[in-house]
Amino acid sequence: MPAAPEPFDELMTHARETRVVVVGGGIAGLVAAWECAKVGMPVTVLEASDALGGTIATAEVAGIRVDVGASCWTAGGVVRELVDELGLGDRVVTPVDDRTWIAGLAKGAAAPVPRESVLGIPANPWDESVRPFIGWSGAWRAYLDRLRPPLTIGKELNLGRLVRSRMGDAVLERMVAPLSLGRFGVSPYRVDVSAAAPGLSSALTRTGSLGGAVADLLVGREGGGVESLDGGLAPLVDALVARLAELGAVVSTGVRVTGIERDDTGWRALDGHEVVAAADILVIATGPQDAAALLAPHAGTAVTVMTDASPRRDVVTLVVDAPALNASPRGGQVYPVPGPIRTSGVVHATARWSWLAQAAGPGRHVLNVAFDRPSAPVESRWRELDDDGTAAASLPPDGAALAEIARAEASALLGVPLGADAVRGWHRAGFDLPRPASARGHDDHATAVRTSVAKLPGLAAVGAWLSGSGLAQVVADARDEAERVRRAALWASSAPD
Repeated sequence: MPAAPEPFDELMTHARETRVVVVGGGIAGLVAAWECAKVGMPVTVLEASDALGGTIATAEVAGIRVDVGASCWTAGGVVRELVDELGLGDRVVTPVDDRTWIAGLAKGAAAPVPRESVLGIPANPWDESVRPFIGWSGAWRAYLDRLRPPLTIGKELNLGRLVRSRMGDAVLERMVAPLSLGRFGVSPYRVDVSAAAPGLSSALTRTGSLGGAVADLLVGREGGGVESLDGGLAPLVDALVARLAELGAVVSTGVRVTGIERDDTGWRALDGHEVVAAADILVIATGPQDAAALLAPHAGTAVTVMTDASPRRDVVTLVVDAPALNASPRGGQVYPVPGPIRTSGVVHATARWSWLAQAAGPGRHVLNVAFDRPSAPVESRWRELDDDGTAAASLPPDGAALAEIARAEASALLGVPLGADAVRGWHRAGFDLPRPASARGHDDHATAVRTSVAKLPGLAAVGAWLSGSGLAQVVADARDEAERVRRAALWASSAPD
């Protein structure tokens, strides 16, 4: 009588027989594919466009290969683990200059964000680094935070309301709103304090003031920086694709999936009525609108609520000859105070990354200028009542026209004249702008989607629209979802009858 197979051998056999199809070849889809392929599952990745990586995208501008989307991740954590796992640890770099400035202050001034602050909220409104933002009158108003009775402190989770009620309009408009809008494309009134700054609410209760809570949170603070790769983030995508190929995975571009269906044999990915691929595990890793179209017939209305009116971000990358920028006069990134300017912010990429500065050469600089759509006037876009109700002011469809706007507004934010003759090249890229995990309601909506999806055997959904923006969030979420669905498939199939 032949010996019964060992449990591990049986599990590996099940893995080799479990077909995985990932729809979407962005970073979330590639990570989910990698997590399944490395345990022996046959994996197919289907990407509709001709490029992999999603928001990790590069372009050649004026002879320089540059990141035109995501360019870094929160230091350490799951992304660093992935980088090390892929053998890229020796290429990790940190910014030369990662200071953040805010422009558009009184009389056109600009200033670096105070170090002793959280989300732009100052620990001490009297500090010299805070005065350029709010002046003496604003400091007096913010100081009332220390004098007012605590009352319901610790209960208010709306960042905009909390800052305005405790420290006043000046702190909210000139310190908090620029960071909220510039970094995440979301009004401070749409930010959940408990998610954006874990521990701040409990510190509010302990200390009795918002400034005191910020100071308390800053004690012993470590980390918070970012990392990237020498040469940009493209090697991360290349390494994932190469490892997938080594494990026999099939990664295809230019393949559309317009629908999905399930029967007793598993899932099928469809292009119209044609079956593109069959799967036991199907991972939807597209952008929000495509995900809604694929998932809604199976997962219900929770998906459409989550993906309605997703904004877009256009990034114009400029290469300019501007020796005046050699000294990085406004740090690695600068964001505007809400006002007439249309850009959400400027990243001075050659100030941040030494490898890029070397590639550009002396006096030449790379600037990433972001514009958000719907692009309502910025001065009304962030306010509580107007955040969703203002008519969008469209961006020019012509790339050259938008590049000219980007040049003029980058010049204003950086405080350096940039004439049209300084521009050596430009590139325009557009991406879905997912809400951060700290956006109010995001966690509830994501949980509702995940609950609906999890009821369907062998189905998973990943991507920034669910995890929240940022590579750290996206990678961690893709790993977790891949682990959930593969574990369910393998252990269910290996359970005794």
